[in-house]
Amino acid sequence: MENKSYLVKMNGNGVHTKKPTVNAIGLNGTGVNGNGVNGNGFHHLSLFPAKAKSRRQRWDVKPSEMANNTLNPIRAIVDGMKLTPNPEKPMIALSIGDPTVFGNLPTDEAVLQAMKVAIDSQKYNGYAPSVGYLKSRQAVANFYSCPEAPIAAEDVILTSGCSQAIELAISVLCNPGDNILVPCPGFSLYKTLAVSMGIKVKLYNLLLVGITYPGSSTGNRFLPEKLWEIDLQQMESLIDEKTSCVIVTNPSNPCGSVFSKEHIQKILKVASRHCVPILADEIYSDMVFPGCDCPSMASLSSDVPILSCGGLAKRWLVPGWRMGWILIHDRNEIFGSQIRQGLVKLSQRILGACTIVQGALESILNNTPQSFYNNTISFLKSNSEICFNELSIVPGLNPVMPSGAMYLMVGIEMNHFPDFENDVDFTERLVTEQSVFCLPASAFEYPNYFRIVVTVPEEMMVEACGRIGEFCQRHYRPRSSDSNDLDQ
Repeated sequence: MENKSYLVKMNGNGVHTKKPTVNAIGLNGTGVNGNGVNGNGFHHLSLFPAKAKSRRQRWDVKPSEMANNTLNPIRAIVDGMKLTPNPEKPMIALSIGDPTVFGNLPTDEAVLQAMKVAIDSQKYNGYAPSVGYLKSRQAVANFYSCPEAPIAAEDVILTSGCSQAIELAISVLCNPGDNILVPCPGFSLYKTLAVSMGIKVKLYNLLLVGITYPGSSTGNRFLPEKLWEIDLQQMESLIDEKTSCVIVTNPSNPCGSVFSKEHIQKILKVASRHCVPILADEIYSDMVFPGCDCPSMASLSSDVPILSCGGLAKRWLVPGWRMGWILIHDRNEIFGSQIRQGLVKLSQRILGACTIVQGALESILNNTPQSFYNNTISFLKSNSEICFNELSIVPGLNPVMPSGAMYLMVGIEMNHFPDFENDVDFTERLVTEQSVFCLPASAFEYPNYFRIVVTVPEEMMVEACGRIGEFCQRHYRPRSSDSNDLDQ
């Protein structure tokens, strides 16, 4: 029945409709009750109760709760800093996690050629399935499948960069009011996404095992194999019935650390005991220095289901191409069809990754020479060693040698730098005096450290380290106890 109003003339006890004729059954019994209509005239009757109309008296457009709850800690800190470089020194930014910024790390010619062929074919100008072309998903499956963790095309979801892969993985596993476990220090995007969805973030600690080298007079130096391991006991204490997943980043941003096989197995045992799935951020997988091994989490898991997030951005040095993926490593059908269908539905909110890159993906994965990967790793390791060695002799700083990825963390002995309140103040003044910008680790909820990106040209890295040393020499103050030790 249509919800319409009709013009009705009330003549005494009779009812005559102007137009159209309606069946009045349902309006107070079997007839039209004229009570409440005074005198003759016209009156509007509705077949449904009329709703009171409200009208805003003024404009009042506000952002959504999701928008208000979305905060990127890096942007919040950096935007609040007063960054005025020294005009006498050219700026050196060691803060940006984009390997393409300085132009010294181009992608391989085979990668570019694959894109050219995809464009010229004109086969990839339209929409693809939201989860990606089957051929492209099969290429990713073939590239990453191994006997310990076999995957097929249906186990791959292509995404708009690894960031969207992480967003989809969190979205499919978590409801508002749930909580997730996130590393500290760790990539800030996890918290940005989760909090905007009404998901609580619990931070588990990464530990440093400090060992003073014989003859070292400048503080602690750390053995690479003991770096930034998860405090498993503390992590396990955070798990409760509302914990939806544990996020594990390996290799690490911002630490540049790589977990050993034995440590990964211990992480999996904790997840298994509590029946909690793992979201593995493995965007830096295979970007590890010689002598280090970095097995995927899925290859070591017998019963813990894992959503592994990766992409082209870092290993192939093309972050702007926005090609990522989720690898669904189910175990014992724990995810089953529901999680898979959930990911498909979520992928339909936007129509997936760039189709041109999808068209080039198979060739990129199959034809990029091993020498390209080796050269990139060699450069990152060399720059990391330069940075570590240069800053190790700077009083008041404790650099931590990485084992992979693109980053190096440096501890600040703040009690030796009374001119500064914290790491944010320290790095802000470093820009003002030396035109060197390092990201304060408060952005990763790890104060009194700063992160250095090691992708800059070598000569720029040497220059930056020299300026940092000069800055620290100027502001370093020995503690009184140190002076007493020297007097003795």
